[in-house]
Amino acid sequence: MPVRASRLFQPGIGSKRFMCFGLVVALEIAFAEKKLRRLCETEEAARRTFGVEVAEKLKARLADLRAASCVKELVAGRPHRGSSNRRSHLTVDLSRGCRLVICANHRIVPKMDNGTVDWSRVNRVKVLDIESDHA
Repeated sequence: MPVRASRLFQPGIGSKRFMCFGLVVALEIAFAEKKLRRLCETEEAARRTFGVEVAEKLKARLADLRAASCVKELVAGRPHRGSSNRRSHLTVDLSRGCRLVICANHRIVPKMDNGTVDWSRVNRVKVLDIESDHA
């Protein structure tokens, strides 16, 4: 099946995989809702909604997520914990006040001794939202 250039999110393309207990593991991405998935998968929809600059950053951040073997490997987009009411969420900067909000998508979320999410063991994430300061 040919790869369409208009796709921002392309499962399996450019995925970095590593062995863990004899199994191939890669970061998996899910979406909170179909509308959000469509926005992330369709370049035209992202450009229409956010503009060219933010759409390009979204494309790059999703590629970074696919290339990582765990969330802790993310550097671009200045990943940081959400506000006090969303401590289990991670926010990744896109551009012009827009942020990608993700959370661990494990049945049992890996935690550290202090109760916070152990992002070094998270290899499944869910994209919850794309926030904007201008909304």
